Amino acid sequence: MVGKSLSIDPTVDPSAKLHETHLGAYTEVGARTILHEVTMGDYSYVVNDAQITYTTIGKFCSIAALTRINPGNHPMYRATQAHFTYRASAYFPGEADDAEFFAWRRRHHVDIGHDVWIGHGAIVLPGRTIGTGAVIAAGAIVTKDVPAYTIVAGNPARIIKRRFPIEIEQRLVNLAWWDWDHETLRAALPDFRQLEIGQFLDKYETALDGRRQVRQSAAQ
Repeated sequence: MVGKSLSIDPTVDPSAKLHETHLGAYTEVGARTILHEVTMGDYSYVVNDAQITYTTIGKFCSIAALTRINPGNHPMYRATQAHFTYRASAYFPGEADDAEFFAWRRRHHVDIGHDVWIGHGAIVLPGRTIGTGAVIAAGAIVTKDVPAYTIVAGNPARIIKRRFPIEIEQRLVNLAWWDWDHETLRAALPDFRQLEIGQFLDKYETALDGRRQVRQSAAQ
């Protein structure tokens, strides 16, 4: 990403493969990454050699190399879990693939909130929800839902700590800075960089309350 200039139009490496995928503004997809039925929000990126399937990704997410999100699953509840039963067309000319199996896979969707960081080589198993602001450590295998603003690591992934006190987390969720427009983000850039989290919230909560009061007065 160094030296690149992103834009409203997504930046997609020519070697990446996208199928039925929607990318927001200022997004980027790295080399050899495969996205299958993925929605990725504004300002999020995934770098090289990742595979993501049946997943919704919020805004401002950072997804590292060699990650696997919602990897392939097998029908362990059947007499055989082998590939030929649901990819039948590859083995038996004239046979259809198993639509019911793929509908079952889609029902095990992965949902990722905003401002989530997923480290190198992490795996998120089917059906999981990753809360806003969470951190998934490199190499972690996520088998359960991850609460917002927690850091998880290990196999299986376990909570290491919370990023902030719960009161701060709730204030961040209420502020929802990830919904700010591009120019507001640019104007706030020095404060994102320099202000301690409490100072940042105090400043922008006050500004937000002021704007709400103006709107309410105008509506009366």
